[in-house]
Amino acid sequence: MEARAQLPPHRPSHVVVAVPSSAVADESSLVRNEASPDARSREAWLPITESRDGSAVTAAFHVLCSGIGIQALMLPVAFASLGWLWGTICLSLLYAWQLHTKWLLVQLHEGSDGTRYSRFLHLSITAFGPRLGKLLAIFPVMYLSGGTCAMMIIIGGGTIQLLFDTLRDGDHARSPSGVLWFLAFVFVAIAIAILFPNLNSLAGASLVGAVAAICYAGLIVGLSIGFGRPDSVSYVPLDGVESRSERASRVLNAIGTVALVFRGSNLILEIQGTLPSDSKHQSRKSMWRATSCSYILIGTCYSFVAIGGFWSYGNQIKSGGLLSSFPQFHPQRSLKHVLVLIYALIIINCLCTFQIFAMPVFDNLEMSYVSVKNHQCSRSTRTVIRLLFGCLVFFISAAFPFLQKLGPLIGGLASALTYAYPCFMWLALKGPHKRNWMWWLNLGLGSSAVVLWVVMVVAAAWNLVEHGLQANFFNP
Repeated sequence: MEARAQLPPHRPSHVVVAVPSSAVADESSLVRNEASPDARSREAWLPITESRDGSAVTAAFHVLCSGIGIQALMLPVAFASLGWLWGTICLSLLYAWQLHTKWLLVQLHEGSDGTRYSRFLHLSITAFGPRLGKLLAIFPVMYLSGGTCAMMIIIGGGTIQLLFDTLRDGDHARSPSGVLWFLAFVFVAIAIAILFPNLNSLAGASLVGAVAAICYAGLIVGLSIGFGRPDSVSYVPLDGVESRSERASRVLNAIGTVALVFRGSNLILEIQGTLPSDSKHQSRKSMWRATSCSYILIGTCYSFVAIGGFWSYGNQIKSGGLLSSFPQFHPQRSLKHVLVLIYALIIINCLCTFQIFAMPVFDNLEMSYVSVKNHQCSRSTRTVIRLLFGCLVFFISAAFPFLQKLGPLIGGLASALTYAYPCFMWLALKGPHKRNWMWWLNLGLGSSAVVLWVVMVVAAAWNLVEHGLQANFFNP
């Protein structure tokens, strides 16, 4: 089969989506009046906490879908700059680090007075105060939720086009524009969103999305190993790169790539909010069981992709990751039906990931509506909210498709939510005795996360300065 067209690079990144500040304006009042009957009734009206009938199994499905995705295919690119030893060390340390911060969030979900913090912004306001809590959390929370949805449109719409081109192999008719593929993806994604009223109802979709991600990652890496390595493959990191500034830039970007691969911290509290809880059987046990089991599978998958992908391509891995390298290095062996299956699985995963990351945005928008109208959103109102959000993220993804190239920079700005905030929240809310080992551990990790944040932002900005940015407005 003939070699396919150049695949666009897919980086573990996000795109900024603006959400009106009024959508989160009522969060502080919800914090202050959590115990009141009115606040509890409002909780029952909102998509995240409307249904608390979940289980450890359904929570595991959500954690898997939010934590694993196409960003894993970039890990061999990071290994090409770090090498076997430092790549493995970096991946292992960041895996353990973010797993610890997720454990902190699970423990902080329920306060000593019985208050449940089912939203990251809610917990941030409680830990840091109304003003600072909002200032620190609003941008990364809205960015990691709505921005991921925009990224799913860019990746999913682009993959639909690749699927179309693969199916019409040999047909030289002009392909529809990228905007139409984006529109097709958004249409299906919002149609699915309308069918699921709350987060707990998404369990089946989350399972499908997680299975699809594991399948396409396993297919690409497994076939790459089976087809053999390219000639003259090398595992020497940065082989042939002599400039010290270029070497430093690539190493820092590789660390940032590994750090951004781990996502979903902004959804841990929301997922735990779908679980039942009382004074005798608190939700933290079920949630931690779901999280730990999920991350054993996620860690296994990431290790397989990173090690298997780097072994298959070495320093010849393309900047677009495994999704670009596989058809380019094996054009004759990349059978049409195999590529069709891989592309279809990626599209399914993007559609399912869109749903779970969009739910906090829907929740914030409905919170704004409920605070004004003082009654639950009707089905038609929820439909309108989802349609408006779909139009917003479609416009942003179609108008600024190049923003995925800014993902490492903007993603670095929001990385503190994963690695730093939970540590400082623990110190603020639990108040462990100074010189206690947990105090030192979280203070050290939180401070190190600030350093990591600076490294990621500097590396991404450095890369943009050196290589520039081609802005293709309204031209996906």
